[in-house]
Amino acid sequence: MKKFYTYYIENFRGLSKEVWLLSLVTFINRAGAMVIPFLSLYLVNEKGFTLPQVGWIMTSFGVGSLFGTWVGGKLTDSIGYYKVIVLSLFFGGLGFIGLQFLDTFYGICAGVFALIFVADAYRPAIFVACDAYSKPKNITRSIALIRLAINLGFSIGPLIGGIIIAKINYDSLFWIDGLTCIMASALLFVVLKPKKLQSGETKEVVVKEGVSPYKNALYLLLIAIMVFNGIMFVQYFSVVPLYYEQAHFLSEDLIGLLLFLNGFMIVVFEMPLVGWLERINISKTMATFWGIVFLALSFIVLNMSDWIGVLVIGMILMTLGEMIGSPFSNALAISMAPKGRKGSYMGLYSMSFSFSHIFGHNGGMNLVDSYGYDITWYVFFVVLVLVALLTLWLLKLLKRSRTISTY
Repeated sequence: MKKFYTYYIENFRGLSKEVWLLSLVTFINRAGAMVIPFLSLYLVNEKGFTLPQVGWIMTSFGVGSLFGTWVGGKLTDSIGYYKVIVLSLFFGGLGFIGLQFLDTFYGICAGVFALIFVADAYRPAIFVACDAYSKPKNITRSIALIRLAINLGFSIGPLIGGIIIAKINYDSLFWIDGLTCIMASALLFVVLKPKKLQSGETKEVVVKEGVSPYKNALYLLLIAIMVFNGIMFVQYFSVVPLYYEQAHFLSEDLIGLLLFLNGFMIVVFEMPLVGWLERINISKTMATFWGIVFLALSFIVLNMSDWIGVLVIGMILMTLGEMIGSPFSNALAISMAPKGRKGSYMGLYSMSFSFSHIFGHNGGMNLVDSYGYDITWYVFFVVLVLVALLTLWLLKLLKRSRTISTY
């Protein structure tokens, strides 16, 4: 046990104090975003909206995320990641507090869009900041630490949020969400102020190199891979829980336990796994490939048996795919971004997950409704196999172009 602990801690060594601070702020932000998991329940139980209306409100959520990450990427390149992060956290906190005072359908659609637009501007900026404060050899582990903070926050946040709703009310949830975001903004503002220029120093003028991400064919191929991979991945947070209930008759507490397994594995095993993969010198693109393969296997295994244990196996396979694929694909996206354009590149990378949310949940639900779960899992498996082959093609093209040193 002591040997495992020593090995585990070793994977965190060498990361800058700024990355640790960004991780702490990210944890506070994600743990504080307790409204999100309960938003649908709030809209139905407290506001009395119908399910179709809730669907449109959640579409507003996805569209807000899409445009927020795009604008966040642009602003990161123009005014810097520091200002984007601080302003996103502060105004996002005000947005959470204000959302509870909206009552009409169109008002809440607009409010949710505006809130997520501001809140998700944070996403490309935090990864550009992570790149700025990391040595090149540590960037993947730094991203993994940020992801650990996100997952730890998402694991603790809903637990605390459920207690707050049960013991107090929904309104207090909005206040706590908003205040924690504002607190994270203040912490970052106080502790991580940009360094002032010393006498005689001149401000570095950032010259944009390379082409726009929208004109980079190889990067657009990576984004297409991420969109299709993301569409399949989000099924684990919409269609798959329904499958647990309707096909295997699991109760909500057991479904919650299966979903908790995902966060628990990431918190405990992702950093050691990423550290080991870096030590064996796996390429970022090949790690992305194996992440997609494990996700594909997590769906096909569901059709192999009616034994309830396959659900656990499927969750473990999906989590392995997430732990391997996500940090390395993120690092690959950063490494493909030329100087002066990292915000725009990471904005587009973040937008790929917004597209996944917009189309993934609806597409999965309709596929199940028309053809049933078994056919749906086969379709997802085939699509992911094709996406994995696209990833191998991307690796071949990157080697041929030699546009980046590490692929």
